[in-house]
Formats: sequence, structure tokens, C-alpha cells
Amino acid sequence: MRQQEFITQAAAFAILAGMLAGCSRDPSQGPSGAPIPQVRKDVPVPVTVATVIQKDVPLELEIIGAARAYASVSVKARVDGQLTRVAFKQGDEVKRGDLIFEIDKRPFQAALSQAEAVLARDVASFENAEADRRRTDELAATKAVAATQVDANRAKAAALRASVEADKAAVETARLQLSFCSITSSVNGRMGLSLVDEGNIVKNNDTILAVVNQTKPLYADFAVAERFLPNVRAAAARGHLRVAATPPQHPEARSAGTLEVINNQVDTATGTVMLRAVFPNTDEQLWPGQFLNVTLTLGQLTNVTVVPAQAVQTSQSGEFVFVVTADSRVEKRLVKLGPILENEAVIESGVQPGETVVTDGQMRLAPGFKADIKTPGATSSPKPGPGKSS
Repeated sequence: MRQQEFITQAAAFAILAGMLAGCSRDPSQGPSGAPIPQVRKDVPVPVTVATVIQKDVPLELEIIGAARAYASVSVKARVDGQLTRVAFKQGDEVKRGDLIFEIDKRPFQAALSQAEAVLARDVASFENAEADRRRTDELAATKAVAATQVDANRAKAAALRASVEADKAAVETARLQLSFCSITSSVNGRMGLSLVDEGNIVKNNDTILAVVNQTKPLYADFAVAERFLPNVRAAAARGHLRVAATPPQHPEARSAGTLEVINNQVDTATGTVMLRAVFPNTDEQLWPGQFLNVTLTLGQLTNVTVVPAQAVQTSQSGEFVFVVTADSRVEKRLVKLGPILENEAVIESGVQPGETVVTDGQMRLAPGFKADIKTPGATSSPKPGPGKSS
């Protein structure tokens, strides 16, 4: 029994000694006794920086939009007949009134001739009836002709006069139908593909023969978020708003236009409002249906404080930047952020022009750390490895 108690006490003393040894271990060592790396504020952290500046900046919205033809006309026949001529080359530029299609005119020419002949016959009959009416009217006062004859001649002349008017309308209708055989462009624009070849039978208002798109000028449609609508309307009330558009693959092909329309309602499904700008497009850099990078300028901010957008970081306390002080130490500054325009952020408060802010390397920084300012794009020279000469 004594031997068992002795063993139990020895085990307890061993556990207590282990706990005391753990409590007395150097705090700079890990569980295995290896040293724990310590963060040192005096070790410079490589960063890139930029200078806070003050300047005038445009207040702009950047949106994806699409080019739209100023006018798009689907060409259709207005009479039935055989297509005898396609008078344009696909893709050609045409003027208003230029002939583009022609339908066989012979049936309509014959109908016009027939209507003119009927008109001539009825005109002759009317002239004869009018002469009879005048004679009987002259004799009516002398009682030399019966009153019934006078009334009959008057009615006959009136009926033939109406027939002549109807014949004239028929002639105009036949002439109009004949004119429909020559199909002309109703806008200045550019022809698309020819959808019907010569020799085909076309029907009135049925077959689309081609599409003419007016490209000079040209529209660009784009949608902005509902929250920007008050700003857009307020800026538009002050005057015409400038709009720039560039194809995504060709940023150098920049076209200038003006805002033309703010749509009369917000799309509740997307929370956006559609806007439309018009561009002269005299050089046809923009093409209908093409996606565009659209920049809408709402105004200009004067003498504002600007930093690169990548200098602004976000924390639970709000937006902040790291400022490099004169002794190369960094301090954390909370800032009040204004609009972000392209790659620049407007700072309403928190930093002053001339100060230096960190633009890259913020993840390794904390207030009080020392900054090692590097030139953007510079790399350190590699150190020679073991067994290699420098």
C-alpha cells in the first residue's frame, strides 16, 4: 500500500514539474523551442507611393452602351408584282430619293391607260349632257320644253359630273400604283444585304427587300443606375451634356456627342434608366449594333484633392490611406471619400496636397512601420545561389 502511494505521488510531482517548466519557457520560443518570428517596425517594408495633388477633374459616369441607327427602314413593296431590278450594291451609301428596287411596271401602266380612257369617255359624255342642260334651261322660261325634260337633263349632267370626278380619282390611284413600282430610299443611309433577288414575285407590305440604316448621325443607348438620375437631370438642366463613345477594342477611336434623351421612366426590373446620346458620326467610326464604352460628363470639380484610387483602403472604421511621414514612417489616416473617376479618387478630407500616400504594399503595413519606397516596376537583383558566381 505504501509503495502504491509513493508511485502516485511521484507521478503527480512529475506532472507539476512539466507544467512549471512550460510556464517558465522563453516567450520568444514556440512549443518545440524554436524562436517565434517577431514583427519589427524598424524593418523597412517595400512600398510604392504617390503624391497627393490638387486639380480640376471632370465628373463622369462610365457605362457600357450600344450604337443604334438614327433611322432604320425596312424596305417593302407597296404593290404586288415581279421584281425586275435591284438598283444598288449591298453596303452602298444612298441618298433620300435614290432608286433601290424596281417592280414590273407594265400591268400598272396598262391600268393607268384604261383609267385615263374611261375619264376621257365620261368627260365627253358630261360635256354633251351639260350642253343639253343649258339648252333646256334656256327654253324652260318660254314653256317650249316640258319641265320633266329640264329636270332629266339637269340630273344627267350632275351624274356625269360625278362620274368624271370618280374617274379622275381612279386615274390618280392608277398613277400612284405605277409610282410604287419604283422603290426609293426614304432616308440618307447605308444599304444592308439584298434579301430578295431579281425575278422574284413580291407582295404588298409582305416581303422585306432590304434594310436601310441611317448612320450619320447615329444614336448610342446606355443605362445608368437609378441613384445617378437626380445628378443627370440636374446637370442636363444646366445645358447640353457631353458624351464620349469608344469601341472597346479601339480606345483611340473616340467620338464626341451630346445627351439627347432621358427616358421617361425607370426600369423597375434593373433599377436603371435608359439614356440616349446622338453623335454626328461623319467618319462612321461607330456602327449600328456595336457595343461601346460610353463616358457621360456631368460637370467638373474644381481644385479638389486627388489620390490614385488604389491608395484607398477599406476597414471597419471606414476608408483610409497610409501616409508616409518625413521620417519614412507610415501613419493610418481615415479619409472622407468623394467620387472615384477612372483611376483617381477624390478625397474630401483626411489628407493634404503634397503629402505622400502608399499605393502598393499596404497589406504588410501597420501604423508606425518604416517604408522603403520603391520605384513602380523596379525589381531587386537576384542573389547568387550556392556554388554560383556573382
